Amino acid sequence: MSKGAATRERILEHAFRVATREGLEGLTIGVLAEELRMSKSGLFAHFGSKEELQLAVLEDAGEKFRRYVLEPAFAAPKGLPQLQKLFELWLAWLTHPMAPGGCIFIAASSELDDREGKPRDFVAGAERFMLDAVVRTVRGAIEAGHLRAGLDAELFAYQVFSLILGAHHLRRLLRDPRAEAHARAGFQQLLDSARPSP
Repeated sequence: MSKGAATRERILEHAFRVATREGLEGLTIGVLAEELRMSKSGLFAHFGSKEELQLAVLEDAGEKFRRYVLEPAFAAPKGLPQLQKLFELWLAWLTHPMAPGGCIFIAASSELDDREGKPRDFVAGAERFMLDAVVRTVRGAIEAGHLRAGLDAELFAYQVFSLILGAHHLRRLLRDPRAEAHARAGFQQLLDSARPSP
C-alpha cells in the first residue's frame, strides 16, 4: 500500500468512528485534521469537499458491512440457515466494537432523508440493496421448502428490516439491554408463522 493510500485509510477509519457517534454532519475537514494531527490542506487533498468525505465514509462502511455481514451470511447453506445467519450478523453489526455509535446507515437515514445529494443516494441505495437481499434470501428459503409456498417475501423482508431498526432504536436511544433479545424473539415468531404446515 502506498503512503497516500495508507493515509487515506487512516483518515477513513477515524472518520467512520466519528460519524457513528456524531453523524455525517459531525465530519468536518478541520476537526478531522486536528484530531489526526494533519494539515487541513493535506486532508482536503484526499477528499476535496465535505460531501466527498461523507460519501467516502459511507462507501467504506458499505465495504465493512459486506465483509462482516453479507459475505459470511451468504456463505451459509441456502435457505433458512442463510436467512438466520443474515439476521444474526446484521443484529450483531448494530453493536460492533468498531462502530461505537451504532449503525452508520440507520443514523444517516434519519440525518439525510430530506436532503438531496450523493450521500443520501448512497444510503438509500444501500438500504434498498439490503431489503432486496432479504427478499432473495427468503425466496431461497421458500424454494428449499423451509418456509411455506406463497409467503409474501417482500412483506417478510419489511418485517425483518423493522426488527433491525427497532433493535437499534431501543439499544441506542432507550438504552434497553433487552433490545437484541426482543429482536430475536420477534424474528423467531416471524419464522414460526412462515413455516410450512405439517
